Amino acid sequence: MKLKILTVLALSAIMMSCGGDKPKEKAADSPAKEDMKAEVTKIDPMKDKGVGPIKSVTIGDIDDAMVANGEKIFKAKCTACHKISKRFVGPALKGITKKQTPEWIMNMILNPDVMVVENARAKELLIEYSAPMANQNLTEEEARAIYEYFRTKN
Repeated sequence: MKLKILTVLALSAIMMSCGGDKPKEKAADSPAKEDMKAEVTKIDPMKDKGVGPIKSVTIGDIDDAMVANGEKIFKAKCTACHKISKRFVGPALKGITKKQTPEWIMNMILNPDVMVVENARAKELLIEYSAPMANQNLTEEEARAIYEYFRTKN
């Protein structure tokens, strides 16, 4: 029994000493982050549809009823982290419809958990803001209304 305990202690000591005295890399300097940034620059944001249920969105004239509904949903679900004209917990959203596709925006609203894992731009935003976007469990109709509201904020 003593031999087993001594063996376990010896193995533990050996394993603990394997780390060496090398300083750990800072997260900001990690190759993975640099690779991710390089990946982002290769993708045209106006062609990136993101990852999620929205594959195609038809955009016509601004629908005032949808804008009003989108504003109501945005104020109830999103303003804890987002402001239209200034950075807050998350990015400012003014002009977002000129920077990303409707599909990407709606997929980010509907599917943020997967987007930050599988979409390069969403990963970059997570790194920049250090806070993942909360999944508000909205419907596609609600996400489309929020997008319509964003169209009026350019």
